[in-house]
Amino acid sequence: MAQKLERLEKIMSRLGYGARRDVPHWIREGWLTVKGERPKSAAVKVYAADVELDGQPLDHPDGLTIIYHKPLGTVCSRKEEGRIIYEDFPERWLGRSPALSSVGRLDKDTSGLLIVTDDGQLNHYLTSPKHGISKTYAVTLDKPLTGTEVASFAAGTLMLEADDKPCLPAELSITGENTASLVLHEGRYHQVRRMFAAMGNHVTALERTHVGGLSLEALNLKQSEYQTVASETLKQMIV
Repeated sequence: MAQKLERLEKIMSRLGYGARRDVPHWIREGWLTVKGERPKSAAVKVYAADVELDGQPLDHPDGLTIIYHKPLGTVCSRKEEGRIIYEDFPERWLGRSPALSSVGRLDKDTSGLLIVTDDGQLNHYLTSPKHGISKTYAVTLDKPLTGTEVASFAAGTLMLEADDKPCLPAELSITGENTASLVLHEGRYHQVRRMFAAMGNHVTALERTHVGGLSLEALNLKQSEYQTVASETLKQMIV
């Protein structure tokens, strides 16, 4: 995100540090500095990158993007019941504005690679069909694969229940009697589970292993672990 001049009180609020009314107290106590100097007012316009709190730069002042290994049993939406993914991040990040949002969603019973960001343009870039960013999943199934799934998924003719158009062609690689790797080029609701259900099988375990060229294995992140990254760097990692 491009830097811009903002009121100091707004910066501290939008980055989740506290309410605007708290800022004058922080200034009086000498906790807040701008380029090493104590500001005269909470209303002074400054660049967030020039502000320090207790001698420390502000946390990701120009936007926050997270590469995250989502664990099983967590949910992506604050409106859903259950433990939310944001509980794995510093509490202050939950107060940021714009708010953090996952790029697409992984359901409660799916683990794996997830991007979380407050950058709306990046979110749109990663989810826009015109960019065609693939998602790869490791799938475990209830019953052995028949071998017909590879051609059925690749044909681009597979219809899912309640949908009005077929799935885009997808690449399935069989890795075991009842395990496979599936590459999708779109993101429909519960798509992997529904595709195998259409073939008469049931997904018992599901993990997203890649987003484009970004690999969970290469990142070496354990479940619930994350790393932050600049938006432009992430784009380069995914291509």
